Amino acid sequence: MTLVLVVDDAAPLAEQYAYDLRRMGGYEVLTAPDGTKALELIAGAPVDCVILDLEMPGMDGFEVLRVLERKGIPVPVIVYTGTGNYERCVQAVRLGAYGFVDKAEPVARVVQEIESALERRRLRGELLSLRRQLGRETSLVGSSAAMGTLRETIARVAPIPSPVLIMGESGTGKELVARDLHRLGPNPSGPFVPLNSAALPESLVESELFGHERGAFTGATTSYAGAFERAHGGTVFLDEIGELPLAMQPKLLRVLERKEVRRVGASKPIEVDLRVVAATNRDLGVEVNRGRFREDLYYRLAVARVHVPPLRERKDDLRLLIEHILTTTPNGETASIAQETIDLMMKHDWPGNVRELRNVIERAVLLAETPEDEDALRRTPAAAPRGEPSITATPSHTATSSDAAMTVPVDVGIPFKLAKQNVISEFEKRYISRLLAQHDGNISAAARAAGIDRMSIHKMLHRLGLSNPGRE
Repeated sequence: MTLVLVVDDAAPLAEQYAYDLRRMGGYEVLTAPDGTKALELIAGAPVDCVILDLEMPGMDGFEVLRVLERKGIPVPVIVYTGTGNYERCVQAVRLGAYGFVDKAEPVARVVQEIESALERRRLRGELLSLRRQLGRETSLVGSSAAMGTLRETIARVAPIPSPVLIMGESGTGKELVARDLHRLGPNPSGPFVPLNSAALPESLVESELFGHERGAFTGATTSYAGAFERAHGGTVFLDEIGELPLAMQPKLLRVLERKEVRRVGASKPIEVDLRVVAATNRDLGVEVNRGRFREDLYYRLAVARVHVPPLRERKDDLRLLIEHILTTTPNGETASIAQETIDLMMKHDWPGNVRELRNVIERAVLLAETPEDEDALRRTPAAAPRGEPSITATPSHTATSSDAAMTVPVDVGIPFKLAKQNVISEFEKRYISRLLAQHDGNISAAARAAGIDRMSIHKMLHRLGLSNPGRE
């Protein structure tokens, strides 16, 4: 049975809470008149959840939270207040409390908060267990049938030193699958060398893969060991292998067949002992039929195949993934997401998969004015149950020829992640600048028009290095 501890110096109120929680929640309930007694009970009994008053003589609720954090006691705490001072409640949440309620709220609401806190503790316990099993943080989080199949496949394929082809949509965690294949493979202590084929200019692909000798071309002032040499004794991971230029594919095939590489400008080959793991979000069979990928290389790479399921096929894992992302996001530890918001997220197909989910959560935490600001997630465009957010915005007033749209140019001459970051930053700068100009610098009016809060605009102005000569 769930054991709840109610801590309040007002004995009649504590006893009434205990009675109501036993009746409505079916809990076993203990009471404590102050912080010192509460800590004694927590140390001696398997308390599952604490309802904590902040304003108490002697050791108050804030000090109780500090002691629990200092001693590493993970019991979830819900603070409650009768003063209406929610600023102090927010301060308590920052000290580690799960959430807060008003003493005037119905007990049914308190029971709901307790159940939510217990569920979150259960999920975090499961998450820690998964991390211990996998030996590190990983996106391979979830108990769905699809994730179970993926883990079984990894366990079956990993010990075999032959090449592996990982197939899956963008954002599903293909590199993390590759790292697990390496970690569970025959040479886990060897190097793991990742290389993104799509992020390299065609003129540098050969040098990055095979290395070069000094003087091999203009700018080659020193000799350079390529990815295959650096992965000797371990694993080389070739991400987005479908983007590899046709001219390089026969050379990769020779590495797979002969276990040797030849640097650009070298006269002799170098033997390498490594495992090749490749990944693609394309259908390489189709690419072969279209003449964009060599058939012999395809079958050589696909000796073993691992399919990584998209997030839409394992939505049962969504809540656990959210918890995982919150634990790895700055300020995410104290954030909370309402069940109705999770229900909204369940309706989204997540075309960007786990990467898109992480971006949505991190942005929501950034936009949140307080840890329990559930509307922050709704203010994140990608959380809507439609397609991916557009990078083109149109002002809410009737557009003119000069400001009908704010299309951001995309530079394809740089790595994808950097290009994406630049696009988002440039869009935000243009959007906020035009929004404020439209409202004569009035932040409150701009915030209302954009459907966000004033603090979010202040934060973006600071983060983007923009100034606003207007007014509040």
